[in-house]
Amino acid sequence: MQVTQLYTKCLAQGAYFISSKGEAAVIDPLRETEPYIKLAAENGVKIKYIFETHFHADFVSGHIDLAKETGATIVYGPTAVPSFDAYVAKDNEVFKVGDLSVAVLHTPGHTMESSTFLMRDADGKDQALFTGDTLFLGDVGRLDLAQKAANMTREELAGLLFDSLREKIMVLSDDLVVYPGHGQGSACGKAMSSDTVDTLGNQKATNYALRANMTRDEFIKEVTEGLLAPPSYFPKNAAMNKFGYESIKDIQVRGTKALSVDEFVAGAAQENAVILDARDANAFIKGYVPGAFSIGISGDFAPWVGIILTDITAPIYLVADEDKVEEAVVRLARVGYDNVQGYLKGGIEAWKNSGKQLATIKSVSAEQYIAEGQNTPVVDVRRYSEFNVAHIDEAKNIPLDFIYSHLGDFPKQTFYVHCQGGYRSVIAASVLAKHGIDAVNIEGGYEGLVKAGQPMVEMA
Repeated sequence: MQVTQLYTKCLAQGAYFISSKGEAAVIDPLRETEPYIKLAAENGVKIKYIFETHFHADFVSGHIDLAKETGATIVYGPTAVPSFDAYVAKDNEVFKVGDLSVAVLHTPGHTMESSTFLMRDADGKDQALFTGDTLFLGDVGRLDLAQKAANMTREELAGLLFDSLREKIMVLSDDLVVYPGHGQGSACGKAMSSDTVDTLGNQKATNYALRANMTRDEFIKEVTEGLLAPPSYFPKNAAMNKFGYESIKDIQVRGTKALSVDEFVAGAAQENAVILDARDANAFIKGYVPGAFSIGISGDFAPWVGIILTDITAPIYLVADEDKVEEAVVRLARVGYDNVQGYLKGGIEAWKNSGKQLATIKSVSAEQYIAEGQNTPVVDVRRYSEFNVAHIDEAKNIPLDFIYSHLGDFPKQTFYVHCQGGYRSVIAASVLAKHGIDAVNIEGGYEGLVKAGQPMVEMA
């Protein structure tokens, strides 16, 4: 018996590969199929099932492509209505994977089809629980994503989740290993742990949503309050997971096409086209193609793409280091941005050599800001929770997550912008520049400012 967790930090997502006696199953795979096919080959096993805990909203699953390439059966829990070949299981139905058994526990709440998979060993003993977005470590799945599909309020969905947790999960043994669908950093919950594996017993003792004496009304109140609006790409991803999508191999071929400067310019001139610069933020500020968005591939690339690029169907023209182009295309496809039309061959050097104009972002060190900028407005684009711990006195907090709805709230004069470490502030500066708003980036962000001796207002 083997359980392999494939955790993708950028999406804070856990996929799982389980195998026994020549057979394997994959749970909630990401878009690209190679990692699972490679694991199967290395372990000499055949992928028999692809278990999907629900129709995901925060990423596009690889279930359809993986099934086509391996012949595996896609399995959903009760009430799922996929638009492709898949098996919809009954509650408590059991599937054999070698000597292992996998039981489907229907646990609606996060979505109506949400299910948890209980793995038992050859002796029938419960060993592990793959909880998807029903139960996270320290939290549970948000209750506002399936309202329209279920024709229910989030409070009604929360009530369903309360029942699911107490009737299906909390009755199980404390020594069960819990493998969640997401961890800290995912937009699918609000208080997730940075751990990616735990025991059910520890979750019963520490997870606020599993308090033994919690009433139904208390649960509904606690799990529904404090939810931030989900990223705009979530509904599109959920639809792709339910209705199907283009093969990632075709997307890779199209997206990795090298474009000359002239081809790049012609394509990017389309009315709804987007120029995405995936280089490091420090490289971007020194010179970039005018109108480009900076979202560096070295950071939380896919989630910020989902927030900043509001039209998921728009043609994307990519600027990236050539050894990162394929990675960028795959990571974009993971969240449903399938329309990359190619990348700028030769990068910024080719652009400069062609005589084209470069745009820049004005940027200063933390020390320069302390010496010169104390009487100039400063905007902190960190999240409210970060700002409320400590911040520069007089700073204005406009989280990057909500930048489009607050464009009119930025100062009308020259101002500084910073985040925690310098990644998000450059994204913000690129968005602002595209809207004719000039901001001066503070390099190193909050961390650099503290290190340089900037006094901060600490909140009680």
